[in-house]
Amino acid sequence: MNLVRLNPSQFERFRDFVYAKSGIRIPPNQVTMLSNRIRRRLKAGEFDDFDAYYSYLTGPGAGRELEHFLDSITTNETSFFRTPHHFDWIRGEFLDEMVAQARRGERPQSLRLWSAGCATGAEPYTIAICLKENLYRLRGWDLTIVGTDISQEALRAAQDGAFAPRALTCFENERDLRRHFVAAERAEHWRVRPDVRELVVFENHNLMQPMVRAPFDCVFIRNVLIYFDRASKETAIHNLIQAMAPGGYLVVGPSEGIYDMLDPLERIHPFVYRKVDHRPAGGVS
Repeated sequence: MNLVRLNPSQFERFRDFVYAKSGIRIPPNQVTMLSNRIRRRLKAGEFDDFDAYYSYLTGPGAGRELEHFLDSITTNETSFFRTPHHFDWIRGEFLDEMVAQARRGERPQSLRLWSAGCATGAEPYTIAICLKENLYRLRGWDLTIVGTDISQEALRAAQDGAFAPRALTCFENERDLRRHFVAAERAEHWRVRPDVRELVVFENHNLMQPMVRAPFDCVFIRNVLIYFDRASKETAIHNLIQAMAPGGYLVVGPSEGIYDMLDPLERIHPFVYRKVDHRPAGGVS
């Protein structure tokens, strides 16, 4: 019995199962990757073979093992201030507009931002740092950042808030790092400071499902949908747009492959789109 590599029919079953659960379509050339990750779950759970594991996953008692399986499939590479000009826009043009609207009485003093597919949390924490650096003009505002991911393991790491040096290369020196982090227990790891951490809420969410929360003023979706096929992308984009407040913004990554799906939105920059509505973008807290 071959426990090294999925045979074609096994690969199809697992690939369809992953797609049904997450919207991620695994291409045929990644059969070795999928085989390796499933094989680790076989060893961890003492399953006899690929077929026995598939039967368990698709049965009524999969529970926590299904969570572990999806965690093993999803990719969770992340770093702070990835694609810096996206965050320059947040700190500059976006906040300038939000503050100006509030001063004119066109919106409440509140902001709601969503980092969709946040992995281990670097993106929502980066957004939090951007807001923290602007607290002098956001004093008294209600600020909420929601980070979501399908991977429970990634969310646990995000909530812990400790990061290895490879995620922190954007900080030029230790003095800059210590403005937002403290040394963690693990060697060379740094943990986000409580005043950054308190701005972010983490939740489990599948982009194939609607977001059940009040509308957001800005939604980030970057380096996530590259793993989705077209049908899944269309579903995810629909759910993201539905979650945006009137006049809210969508910040997209350069490789998502979704630009022809954003017709309901107005292009502001190559990476920023606005929900076409001339009412203010304020959401319900």
